[in-house]
Amino acid sequence: MALLEVHQLTKNYARRSGWRGASQEKCVVDRVSFSIARGETLGLVGESGSGKSTVARMILGLIPPSSGTVSFAGEEVICGASSAGLRTLRRRMQPVFQDPFAALNPRMTVAEIIAEPFRIHRHDGSERPAENLRELLAEVGLDESALPRYPHEFSGGQRQRINIARALALRPELLVLDEPVSALDVSVGAQIMNLLRHLQQTFHLTYLFISHSMPLVRYLATSIVVMRAGKVVEMGACDQICRFPAEAYTKALLEATPELPQQV
Repeated sequence: MALLEVHQLTKNYARRSGWRGASQEKCVVDRVSFSIARGETLGLVGESGSGKSTVARMILGLIPPSSGTVSFAGEEVICGASSAGLRTLRRRMQPVFQDPFAALNPRMTVAEIIAEPFRIHRHDGSERPAENLRELLAEVGLDESALPRYPHEFSGGQRQRINIARALALRPELLVLDEPVSALDVSVGAQIMNLLRHLQQTFHLTYLFISHSMPLVRYLATSIVVMRAGKVVEMGACDQICRFPAEAYTKALLEATPELPQQV
C-alpha cells in the first residue's frame, strides 16, 4: 500500500471580475492524482503558478480541497477535522519550506525552535530536550553551539539545516519539501540536496519534493509528476521522463535549467 495517495484533488478560488463584477471561480489545481510508496521520492515539478504548492498545502491539511481526497497510510486527511486526529497525522508528515529565514521565528533561539514540535505535540522527547536537540543538530551537520543562538546569526544554508532538524524532531514518515533549495546559492543548495539524500537513507523517509528544476528532481526523485496550469501533463519513472519526455512542456523544463555542480 502506498504511504500517500492523492486522488482527483481539485482546488478552486473565488475571484471578482472588476470592482463590482460577479464572483467567479478560478481552478488552480484540477483533478491531480498520484501516489508515493514508502521510502520513495516523488518529484512534483512545474513552473511558478502551476499549482505545486497548493497541492502540498492540501496534502498537509492546511487548506481544504474543493474536491478529491488525500490519504496517508490509509487514513484520509481532512482539513478542519478534530484537532487530535489531524495533530496525530501531522506528527507523521512534516513540511520544509522554501525560505529558510521566513520559516524561523527571529525571536526564538535555535533550541526553542527545534523543541517547539515536542511542546506542541506533547511528545515524550520533551522530557529530555537537551539530548534530543543535540542529536537533531548533529544529524543535519550542526553542533550544540547553535542552540542558544538566533536565526539571524546563521547563513541561509545553516538556517535550512535548522528547518530540517525541526521537521525531523518527531521522526515523521513523510517530508513535504517545497522548493527547499531555491533560495540558496547553487553550491549551498547542492550540500542540502546531499543532506536530504543521506537523511532519507538513514531514516527511511518518504519525500514529496517540489521544484521547478528538473536537474534537482532528477537527482533525488524516483518518480516525477509534471504540472502545468494546475493539471498533470506527464508522470512516470524519473529516468524515463528525463531521458524520453513525451510532452513538449517537459522537454522545455529539462532544457531551461542547467545541470547541478559536480559535488552533488
